[in-house]
Amino acid sequence: MKDFVGSETANIEHIRSHFKQLSNLYGFSFMDPSPIELLSTLETKSGPAIKDEIYYFKDKGDREIALRFDFTMGLTRYATSQKSMKLPAKISSFGGVFRYDEPQKGRYRFFHQWDLEIYGKANLESESEIIELTSRLFDSLLLKNITIDVNHRNLVESYINKIFDSKEPQLVGDMLRAVDKIAKKSKDEIIDEFQDRYSKENLEKILEFSQIKGSIKEIESIFDVSQLESWDEIKALFESLENRGVSNIRINFGIVRGLDYYSGIVFEVFDKNSKLGALAGGGRYDTLTKAFKRDDIGATGVAGGVERIILTMQEQNIISEMEQPRVSILYINDEMQKVAHSITSLLRLNSIPTDIDLAGRNLKKQMDIANNARFTIIVGPQELEQGNVVLKDMKTGIEATISLEKLTDDPKSVFNLEML
Repeated sequence: MKDFVGSETANIEHIRSHFKQLSNLYGFSFMDPSPIELLSTLETKSGPAIKDEIYYFKDKGDREIALRFDFTMGLTRYATSQKSMKLPAKISSFGGVFRYDEPQKGRYRFFHQWDLEIYGKANLESESEIIELTSRLFDSLLLKNITIDVNHRNLVESYINKIFDSKEPQLVGDMLRAVDKIAKKSKDEIIDEFQDRYSKENLEKILEFSQIKGSIKEIESIFDVSQLESWDEIKALFESLENRGVSNIRINFGIVRGLDYYSGIVFEVFDKNSKLGALAGGGRYDTLTKAFKRDDIGATGVAGGVERIILTMQEQNIISEMEQPRVSILYINDEMQKVAHSITSLLRLNSIPTDIDLAGRNLKKQMDIANNARFTIIVGPQELEQGNVVLKDMKTGIEATISLEKLTDDPKSVFNLEML
């Protein structure tokens, strides 16, 4: 079991705040879908094999129920059930999800995701909107080395069809699995896994193809793109993103995003300086809305792993920049408590995070507890008699005497010690 406490919850809330602010700016309606789903609903996405990756059980009504493993299923179930919903519908979500798989760095069996979905007629501008917002979110979190790798499922499948001269579904599925494994296994390991069914030469061609990355111009200079389906669609997407001012994108023929329901543009987000893997991923999944009996609408979306993003920020010492300075109010003796509590309430009313000891401890113990504060205000009888308190910057060690009048009139300004 994993419990989130202290700075962990503060970091999660920091991501949530940025996400909700941006998604609202882009016109997304926030929704919190049910944390439980019918198992049959989740099997719509991934088939019976999904049982190996999720928590499921029978309820008192003998129904097979499962905990949500992402937001896409719940949001799509909801969107496809709303016959009168205005399209395109833009929905966002943020919260905890559950996976019954091996815990790994940045993802426990209970972890947090942010999610964006657009439902409506298939349109490249929907993909552009999703990718643009994703890029802006990472910008707002001060992650400056982000690359968004983009591909198209039809493009990869058309190359597989050409190399094997076949469109047989099992073949295409196996080759997509091979491509999907390239980031996790060596080329030789993948060939060993599949060469009893397919020619080694063709396997090598597929794996070499999956290693191609670059800009539109770079890829067109080294590869005959005329043999690939949907190349023009990728070019149009890049033109749209460049028009929106999004430049941290590249083509990566190795991105296929699993096998279950993606049907068009797919993408994943990486930090160049991190080895944690993809921080977010998404794409078009029109086949899922069709599985919910809505052939009239398509969908595109993205989800990001919150804990993995936080770890990346910690690796780059960004987390410390986002911590909000706290103030601790200390009192010399019991007679000073009343004034100390009054100051505490004043600062909180002015949106200044403020702590005070509630147990009547002596000053030494109060100071031990205040170690994590950026500032302390000490209420002592001698200073108070003059209408003052002592302000200390715990980072620099600088102390100053300030008047209660100034603290009352403009509490935020007093914490800039250089201005005193």
